[in-house]
Amino acid sequence: MAHIIVLGNEKGGSGKSTTAMHVATALARLGHVVGALDLDLRQRSFGRYVENRQNTIAKREMDLACPILMDLPDLSPDDLAPGENIYDRRLSAAVAEHEARCDFIVIDCPGSHTRLSQVAHSLADTLITPMNDSFVDFDLLARIDPETYEIKGPSVYSEMVWHARQLRARAGLEPMDWIVVRNRLGAQEMHNKRKVGRAMEDLSKRIGFRVAPGFNERVIFRELFPTGMTLLDLRELGVERLNISNLAARQELRDLVRALNLPGVEVDF
Repeated sequence: MAHIIVLGNEKGGSGKSTTAMHVATALARLGHVVGALDLDLRQRSFGRYVENRQNTIAKREMDLACPILMDLPDLSPDDLAPGENIYDRRLSAAVAEHEARCDFIVIDCPGSHTRLSQVAHSLADTLITPMNDSFVDFDLLARIDPETYEIKGPSVYSEMVWHARQLRARAGLEPMDWIVVRNRLGAQEMHNKRKVGRAMEDLSKRIGFRVAPGFNERVIFRELFPTGMTLLDLRELGVERLNISNLAARQELRDLVRALNLPGVEVDF
């Protein structure tokens, strides 16, 4: 059965789709069969990223691994059991269609609270929550005292993850491994960065997640999207010598995939 990786955060602009694409492509390049499902039915950044990759590979006749793009099937209300939610059924049907042939299924959730996102979180064997390294994003995880920066309690997103964990436990599934990824870390050891780090470590012990470093802000991420390529495909694009920024970005990806500790994955890129 496929190991399900969910990218979730109820705030846009945190780097979910970029992280999802790089994780999915890294796993595919390592020889794993990877499904890719975008639950942001309006914007579809992750889905379009995969489509761009498929088009570039076909147009340039490139021999590159690519995630398998999955879609939610169209269903009629007549197909539903009494009281069954149509989004629950569409998501479960999509996963059921691909889980036997995939090693991993990477699901990117929208940056808002939706029924599909709720259900996806309950399916997550591994949950990745990218967040910008600021207290604006941290507010989705926990409420803090503005004077002491002590944690007062979990916030809306943490409560949703808690409910997803309860659903998994009642269904007899293995516990979810939750990793919060700190994206857009500043290059300097700034005071705010230290305060966010301390608050993150404190919260991680209280509500049970791991903390991993993510990606710094880099122009190359925006440049790669139209072709569907990733940091791992630069040589195939004709870049013979990687600059310092590209090398650092590849190392960030390597460190992230290693930190996920996914079953059967040996990081050798």
